[in-house]
Amino acid sequence: MLGLGILFIGGLSAAFPNPKTYVNRIINIEVASFGLLLVMLVYDETIALLTSIAVTAITTFVLVRVIERREAA
Repeated sequence: MLGLGILFIGGLSAAFPNPKTYVNRIINIEVASFGLLLVMLVYDETIALLTSIAVTAITTFVLVRVIERREAA
């Protein structure tokens, strides 16, 4: 229940950030991925850890590239 709440709040915060900065979006996506980790812990610990690592790595990589392109332009 707590994991779904954190996932929902983090998803809404990432979709509609208050200050529209990329750092704020990265932080909000990390909050949502922590909620996803809590949800996945109900099913299996290995799947939860692999999912958390994958989501964190992919979102950080993509958003850092977006930030670099925006800064260069």
